[in-house]
Amino acid sequence: MSRTLYVGTRKGLFTLKSSDRRDWSLGEPAYLGHIINHAVLDPRDQRTVVVAARTGHLGPTVLRSTDAGATWREATRPPAFPRKEDGTGKTLSHVFWITPGHPSHPHSWYAGASPHGLFRSEDDGDTWEPVSGFNDHRNFAAWSGDEQATPPGGKSTHSVIVDPRDARHLYLGLSVGGMFESLDEGASWRPLNKGVLADYHPDKYPEFGQDAHCTRLHPAMPDRLYQQNHCGIYRVDRPSDEWIRIGSNMPAGVGDIGFPMAVHPRNPDVAWVFPMDGTDVWPRTSPGGVPAVYVTRDAGASWQRQSNGLPERGWLTMRRQALTTDSDDPLGVYFGTTSGEVWIGEHEGSNWRNIGRHLPEVLSIEYGEPA
Repeated sequence: MSRTLYVGTRKGLFTLKSSDRRDWSLGEPAYLGHIINHAVLDPRDQRTVVVAARTGHLGPTVLRSTDAGATWREATRPPAFPRKEDGTGKTLSHVFWITPGHPSHPHSWYAGASPHGLFRSEDDGDTWEPVSGFNDHRNFAAWSGDEQATPPGGKSTHSVIVDPRDARHLYLGLSVGGMFESLDEGASWRPLNKGVLADYHPDKYPEFGQDAHCTRLHPAMPDRLYQQNHCGIYRVDRPSDEWIRIGSNMPAGVGDIGFPMAVHPRNPDVAWVFPMDGTDVWPRTSPGGVPAVYVTRDAGASWQRQSNGLPERGWLTMRRQALTTDSDDPLGVYFGTTSGEVWIGEHEGSNWRNIGRHLPEVLSIEYGEPA
């Protein structure tokens, strides 16, 4: 079996490959020097790779391969906001998030952007169109928030999720803005933020305006979603619309603030987070300089520390797309750091081992098994 980690960095796309998860080989970078926000192998054909990039000479764009990364080319029509008749309009800063479409639509893809925007491709990422039901929604400006609520790196549309049971059922996250849901393939949307704290907001539990960091739908139980938020860790079990703050069960000295989240592909009660220091100045590093991943095996009722093999001291920082798993049994968990390291958590995170170092700042990691 060919196991591949697609590692998006601030200076190009790297791959780590292994046949046994023991020995990993680092490939030569693609698009060295370009910012790679996200790279995803299509699980439907295991050949197409779609990449969200920001390049010095091309600007914000999408790069794609149809032969599992052997060759590359730029999208013919990358995501872009339409220009108005007077030549004005919103300018895309960068493509941020990539999601394959539903298996019943084998050539469809979604892309989240910064500033906030959602785009769709129907031809394996070659040409993109705005999802006008979201981008032109009458409440879009209110959902997006004012400029004072802009996080470092800009506002990002992320966590674009397609319900595996229904191509029409979509979720997406806004940082800042919260979570939103569509039941008609993006034609209309509504907020989905009940129970989620926004401690920086005059109304601490507003209808929208929360800062969702990363949300994962569980593939084995699609009515369950986990969310890592600026203000905690949450879970919702649909058809309920109310999120439960399961991060309250984290150790008090660690807290439940962070960016990435990953779920076990087979067990809906298992999820991983990487807590960060969320004190007043928001250091966004391992709390107390002691890095650890935390896992829940009971849907958030309790959390266990997983630090065996990690540095005893280290101020690690992780981006929201830099934590993932494979599909093996026992499972492997992977994360990348802004200091350019890649780690594998063997036996579902019980033991950590460094498999990549001296890389540029890691922005994302996705696992795939190319054909």
